[in-house]
Amino acid sequence: MSEHDRARAMAASVVRTARSCGVPAEGIEVISRAHAGAMEPRVAALADDHHPAYLHPGRSVLILLRDVGPLPSHLLAAASVHETEDAALRVDIGWVRSALGERIGELVASLPSPGSEDLLERLVTLDPGACLVALAERLDHLRHAHLRDAPAWWRTIHEEAGDVWLPVAERAHPRLGTRFRHWHRAFARRVV
Repeated sequence: MSEHDRARAMAASVVRTARSCGVPAEGIEVISRAHAGAMEPRVAALADDHHPAYLHPGRSVLILLRDVGPLPSHLLAAASVHETEDAALRVDIGWVRSALGERIGELVASLPSPGSEDLLERLVTLDPGACLVALAERLDHLRHAHLRDAPAWWRTIHEEAGDVWLPVAERAHPRLGTRFRHWHRAFARRVV
């Protein structure tokens, strides 16, 4: 399967899942636009379409749809364009505002990044929907961390996940809390 085929297959999966969760046609259109915009820097920058970050935009949306359930389309679109690990893969916030609207642009701009000194405070003071977006995006990166050869980073993210992301997830949504807890327990074997 070529890189464009993998990107198209993910886009189709996002649309199919959103439709099955009852997202209206206009919502699916904005989610699709966000996903396409989030894939542009990936297609340009990643030579390997099996890189752990390649399908990240769609996977973040699918986490929300499958684990949380139907959400407003602006949250799902924000999940698609939110990127915290790879600066070269971030969608320009100006594009987000102009192509997806100021509401989504403001939401994405409000989301904290891992490693922030005030991460816990910022996460717990987010609007509940925005917090779910941040959690889904982080969970997807954590779930694929083992594919990156970076043991020092593994220890850092494991510690931060246990101290910050897991407690916030348990407070925000039971299913996300379970998924963070499972990842944290399983990944502990890699960081010993």
